[in-house]
Amino acid sequence: MALKSPPPYVKGHNLIEGKSVLITAAAGAGIGFAAAKRAAEEGARGIVVSDIHQGRLIKSVEALKAETGLDAIYPKLCNVTIESDVQELVDYAEEVLQGVDVLINNAGLGGTVMLTDMSDAQWSSVLDVTLNGTMRMIRAMLKKMQPRGAGVIVNNASVLGWRAQKEQCHYAAAKAGVMALTRCAALEAADFGVRINAVSPSIAFHDFLKKTTPIELLEELASKEAFGRAAEVWEVANVMMFLASDYSSYMTGEIVPVSSQRA
Repeated sequence: MALKSPPPYVKGHNLIEGKSVLITAAAGAGIGFAAAKRAAEEGARGIVVSDIHQGRLIKSVEALKAETGLDAIYPKLCNVTIESDVQELVDYAEEVLQGVDVLINNAGLGGTVMLTDMSDAQWSSVLDVTLNGTMRMIRAMLKKMQPRGAGVIVNNASVLGWRAQKEQCHYAAAKAGVMALTRCAALEAADFGVRINAVSPSIAFHDFLKKTTPIELLEELASKEAFGRAAEVWEVANVMMFLASDYSSYMTGEIVPVSSQRA
């Protein structure tokens, strides 16, 4: 079956007008960059984007400013596996944005390897970025949001947190952990008026994914989706914007599939 064409790009509707946003792993052409662009298009007053690649990060900020017209976009290097980096990022974003209203945890690391061939280092690196990094960011941000009695956190999970797939034991375990972390942290944060939810994409094509996963497998997975195609990264970002907005004010601890099949 031939892959179907994506729908037209959706224009912004000021869903997060006046809010400030911090996004991890936002350099490049993936979901994080798409989320930053959508945040600007949806009325964000300021955005901090972070990544571990300085050159790519600077280029991404320049592109975001040029494409959206929002000048208040700030780059900050951060490795979410390093606690001091996380603290510096959160403190920087709090200062430059005069308080962070929305945190989008997009940092994650994947790979393709059979469990019997997987080293401890491969297992640990994926979990440290994808799960532990998300935890570190939530922990640091809640310490800022909870005293204010407001804030929203959106995590990036994956349908692999529900669905089995060969050669994905480390990534699936990490994303299932992100889901559980989202639910438990949301209950704790609810007492302070802070909401935490997650999106769970099935497959969205971007450059990094194409580098780490055989294209034949990607095309096979995409062809099994109901629409016969992978998601566009901005389609995932659209749902992130909904969760970041006041339209989702009664949602917390939820994992929202961005997919045409849940499992």
